[in-house]
Amino acid sequence: MSAKRIFGGCAAAMALCLVATSAHAGTSEALLKRLHDKGILSDDDYADLMKEEQAEEAKAAAPAPAPVATAAPVAESASGRLIKASDSGIGFEVGGATVKFSGSVNGFYVHDATQTPGAHTSVVGGVADVGSNGVSSVRNGLLPGFLKIDVTTKQGGWDVGAHFGMYPGINSANYGALGANNGGQPTALATSGIDFRQTYLTFARPDFGEVKIGRDIGLFGSDAILNDITLLASGSPGGNVAPANTTLGRIGVGYIYTDFQPQITYTTPGLAGLHLSVGVFQPLESLSGPAQANSQPGFQGKLTWDGKVGGVGLHTWVSGITQKHDVVTGGSYTGQGLDFGGKATAGPVQLLGYYYTATGLGTTVLNLFDTDTFGNRRGSDGYYFQALVTLGKFTAAGSYGASLLHYANDADAIANPTLVDKNASAVGQLRYGLTSWVTLIGEYTHTTATAHNGNEAKSDALALGGILFF
Repeated sequence: MSAKRIFGGCAAAMALCLVATSAHAGTSEALLKRLHDKGILSDDDYADLMKEEQAEEAKAAAPAPAPVATAAPVAESASGRLIKASDSGIGFEVGGATVKFSGSVNGFYVHDATQTPGAHTSVVGGVADVGSNGVSSVRNGLLPGFLKIDVTTKQGGWDVGAHFGMYPGINSANYGALGANNGGQPTALATSGIDFRQTYLTFARPDFGEVKIGRDIGLFGSDAILNDITLLASGSPGGNVAPANTTLGRIGVGYIYTDFQPQITYTTPGLAGLHLSVGVFQPLESLSGPAQANSQPGFQGKLTWDGKVGGVGLHTWVSGITQKHDVVTGGSYTGQGLDFGGKATAGPVQLLGYYYTATGLGTTVLNLFDTDTFGNRRGSDGYYFQALVTLGKFTAAGSYGASLLHYANDADAIANPTLVDKNASAVGQLRYGLTSWVTLIGEYTHTTATAHNGNEAKSDALALGGILFF
């Protein structure tokens, strides 16, 4: 439905209210004419309202009928477009469609005590910052802010939806190849960036399942980040001098970032707590390997199960990814990965374990350091463990995880001695639920990056701030 139609319906409804409070018919008609002349009412709405006003005059002149008990009328605009509050959330219903808004805002003071650069601190692909002095910033955490708009309706027996997600950061952006996800620009007169991550449609039926077409979060690795405690805070800063839209959290120190990707995905109806999703994805090029021109799409799938065993709530998942990469200079390789994890909740206690293994997929983000310069695949794997306890408004949580990258062959080892071998971090976090919307958070993160030749870099980050969801 267009904004013009919505505004027209609202203007007509407002006009009805004004007319209803006017002293007599002449005043009402004059008021309608003034609203029309000022452009508040369209020609069609003005004609409809004048007809309704004239009908009311005729009705008033007729003898009053005998009183009959009837239900209270529902307020509706002259054009028949009903506008009312939605049953839940923040939004409204109009013309048979429900429009809902959801969002989040966060900000943290982050101080990263970095290691002084030296002969043995160089780690290519390391996520621990190195610098002569500790670095302070006021920045977003792992999540940027976001505003999501969902427009849903039922048509011909189908649940249909359009979904849009805008993710603005509070820090100024330095636009480049990665858009708003480039490093920041901490100077005067700069502006923040908007990462428009979600634009997708859905259509579904209970007996059919759901089809999603557009840009949204991937399947492989998605549960790893969505259940990570650092999603609400900062984790490893990943560049605190010029903050980007987000920190790293536990990305690259326990899992590969799932990313938001163009896709066509089908999810089955639920069966005894089981859901299966499979999708075809835009093929991604390597971020560090030889140039590519990929002829085939990527494929991802995920199986989840939710249930209870002896009063313990369980959420488990397994997901996979595969994509063929065609190297421009000749040859090809296939990147693939598998992960699985589980979360158990018993009263105030929650425990989680996660593991992934991959070949030709890289580390930290999809297809970073996935091959050597000749297209030979590197292996990688990683894991993290997490515990959380909630007592009243307080939550204490901690986690440890690591990501490892392996050489493709002996020649790769000789050519790249400082390539990252292992990124690891330990996180301690304390939360306080100030209100149902606002959570205050304090977090400490110790990050270590180790190269294959033994080089090592360490950093210690303290984050203090809060996050709001509505």
